[in-house]
Amino acid sequence: MFDYPALAAVATVVREGSFERAAERLGVTPSAVSQRIRALEERLGSIVIVRGQPCVPTDLGRKLCAHVDLVQLLEADLAPVLSFANDHPEKPPTLKLAVNSDSMATWFPEAAAKFSHETGYLLEFIIEDEAHTADRLRSGEVIAAVSDDPGTVQGCKTIELGNLQYLACCSPEFADRHFSEGVTEEALRQAPCLRFERRDGLQARWVRQNYGIELDAPMHWVPSSLGFLNFGLSGLGWGMHPAMIAKAKISEGQLVELAPGRTLEVKLYWTVTRLHASALRTFTEAVRSVARQALV
Repeated sequence: MFDYPALAAVATVVREGSFERAAERLGVTPSAVSQRIRALEERLGSIVIVRGQPCVPTDLGRKLCAHVDLVQLLEADLAPVLSFANDHPEKPPTLKLAVNSDSMATWFPEAAAKFSHETGYLLEFIIEDEAHTADRLRSGEVIAAVSDDPGTVQGCKTIELGNLQYLACCSPEFADRHFSEGVTEEALRQAPCLRFERRDGLQARWVRQNYGIELDAPMHWVPSSLGFLNFGLSGLGWGMHPAMIAKAKISEGQLVELAPGRTLEVKLYWTVTRLHASALRTFTEAVRSVARQALV
């Protein structure tokens, strides 16, 4: 049998980043947290936390944290039928998810709020490119993910949500300066481009899809959805913006499309752990309901 107080200590240290903050959260001393984890590591014969600033889990530690999260979900379903549970109410469980930044900036907050209002559960997000969120699920870091990966994840089910539509946009001044003669191969090679981070391939994919060339342009790295939009509005470069955000700015004259009608669509999926927990069913329904309204 697992030593669940020790597992809770591991999960709290990982979530809080230090033994001191974990001790405050658990209501014990840092020494007690350290002793619990050291005893667990001795029993398992393996390190579960790499001490540092912040503390991070080993592969085994990550799997133990995932186990704790799943146990908390199952215990939450049992609480209403256990008389003693009402005498010692627990803090609501926290669900850890991996979601791409553009979904976070557009449609996903409505789904998250709908779920949280219905259940009272808390949420913790890992922001990751949609091409890599499923990897977070495979590693056991999260229990659900919004991804563009339709592949099978062991122990999970995958549901198609719809397409997140993107428009290639820039400010009117930027268009006059760099695309006065239209969107040509030479203009695409010379005009500065915005890129969210190194795994962001949307701009290159749009150019390849519509012009049959590989994008080799000056790049501004902007790892923030709000910053990406603001830098586009300021004329720093062109980039792929979610249509849900860009259309309003286009109608206000703050952005223009490089090539009207040439959209890019990214198919999104909801991949969630196959666990018979009511919270996961509720969250899945909230995600599907909002996606039906918001995605193409």
